Amino acid sequence: MATTHERPPLRVGNGSGFYGDRFEAMQELVEGGPLDVLTGDYLAELTMLILWRTRQKYPDAGYARTFLRQARELLLPCLDRGVRIVVNAGGLNPAGLATALGELGTELGRRPRIATVAGDDLLPRLDALTAQGRAPVHTRDHTALADLPTPPITANAYLGARGIARALNADAEVVVTGRVTDASLTVGPAWWRFGWSAQDHDRIAGAMVAGHVIECGAQATGGNYPFFTEVPDLEHVGFPIAELHADGTAVITKHPGTGGMVTVGTVTAQLLYEVEEPRYLGPDAVARLDSVQLEDLGADRVRIHGVRGEPPPATRKVAVNTLGGFRNRATFLLTGLDIEDKAALVQRQLARRVDLDAIDRVHVQLVRSDHTDAPTNAQAVATLTVTVEHATPEPVSRKVFGDACVAIGLASYPGFTLTAPPSDAEPFGRYWPGRVEAELVPEQVVLPDGTEETIPASPPPGARSPAWNPAAPQLPPAPDGPRTRAPLGLLVGARSGDKGGDANVGLWVRDRSHLGWLAEVAGTPAAVRRLLPEADDLEIEVHPLWNLAAVNIVVRGLLGEGVASAVRPDPQAKGLGEYLRSRCVEIPAAWLPGSADVSRWTPGSGSVHPTRS
Repeated sequence: MATTHERPPLRVGNGSGFYGDRFEAMQELVEGGPLDVLTGDYLAELTMLILWRTRQKYPDAGYARTFLRQARELLLPCLDRGVRIVVNAGGLNPAGLATALGELGTELGRRPRIATVAGDDLLPRLDALTAQGRAPVHTRDHTALADLPTPPITANAYLGARGIARALNADAEVVVTGRVTDASLTVGPAWWRFGWSAQDHDRIAGAMVAGHVIECGAQATGGNYPFFTEVPDLEHVGFPIAELHADGTAVITKHPGTGGMVTVGTVTAQLLYEVEEPRYLGPDAVARLDSVQLEDLGADRVRIHGVRGEPPPATRKVAVNTLGGFRNRATFLLTGLDIEDKAALVQRQLARRVDLDAIDRVHVQLVRSDHTDAPTNAQAVATLTVTVEHATPEPVSRKVFGDACVAIGLASYPGFTLTAPPSDAEPFGRYWPGRVEAELVPEQVVLPDGTEETIPASPPPGARSPAWNPAAPQLPPAPDGPRTRAPLGLLVGARSGDKGGDANVGLWVRDRSHLGWLAEVAGTPAAVRRLLPEADDLEIEVHPLWNLAAVNIVVRGLLGEGVASAVRPDPQAKGLGEYLRSRCVEIPAAWLPGSADVSRWTPGSGSVHPTRS
């Protein structure tokens, strides 16, 4: 009889990285080659707000309807081939999606075995938890949920993998969840297949890392990759597959013949996406990102091994959304000369027509995208965006704010232009990141036969893995000699994203001999502030991940109160990494291909002159 360690790998493919991802990717994964489990990640903090809005119009909704449409093409092939489906598309209404899937199965002439995992929705329990003094508190400043100026409209704790594993053990063919962690969609099937215990922290952590790599779909196979010109067939990228082993190791790959690529670089990029400190927290374990080792096996195969795990924290993350109020905005195009004076005139004129002091928030952003002596009209244009927010819609309505923007049209700056006609005020949400005691968030599983089970959030105590205390490596120093001021991205890759109101950007080098130099130019908060001047007054954390030849940077508060309320042009910090790569730093001249190649990355900057360190 085969032992646990001799079992074949479990092939988990993820065909959705967000609500709106490429529709046909799920079907392509099922039909493109061998697969054991098909997963789909549909949820983000903003998605929960979107689902809430939908549910206000349609009470039976609240789940990702995209998946229901995909299931019309997926359900029969998966049932026939024995491919299990695990998705968090249940959103705010897992039971509703399960019912709709059952009806679809009947329509198709089958009766799929469907299970649900819930218990994440804390909204009905908030009053009771507050009365007990056990309501969620803010992750960073520990303020109470009751201090919010407006009541929550969604409040979802992040569940783990054990409910998914239990459902699969009960022979569920489809598992629909609410708000589980993204990685749990992968960890749950691995836990089920290999029979792990709650104390197998290293193995669980290994599956967490693999799940984090594939959770965002094509971002692991070349999508959004900083060196994108190296990626073949980006027009139709294949989606990632994790081949999970009983010892917690994994191989990331994709189906043969699909576009994109799987390399140490693409896997590193996704590992650095939307993470904070090296201790990657999850409901079932803590994965040490500073222990992760990658091995290129060739042919679109990268092995993940060496992952160390720790027991899970005593709290669970809670994503809370509130209504932030109502918002309106207008963008003015400013062309040619006197840009600053033109922007100031608009603000003075609006202030005469609208009582801006009576509006809760007024954001003014002038973006100097214009060029002196521009060769085209478009290149001589800057933008001035005025965003207004208020608790009630009237002060920021089209009638008040929008009409004021239009009324100055023939009496303002020369070349007056608005990018679009004024619109009415729209509601917006605010994100509040919290934590709650883990024991308050058991997982509620409804098995295919209708049996309901409660899985306590805190696993029973057991043996702990030895503590992971990595020794600081000796980094190779940068060579002596001349240096050239050139873009960071000539030698450094980046991947960035949002963590609520905070932004993260991971930077890595493809040549490990450049690590000492990376630590010099981006390895301290002071160095990051030189690269990112707009974060000068913000808290910055820099976490080294030397196994990945990387540093991970977290900028606290860069995104305000999160994507739903952010007014930055890049509210989710998706372009932050590329911005940092465009910043010029002192690079050892010996590492560069030559000044001709460098100068093409710095248009309008004139010649590049070497300097000595």
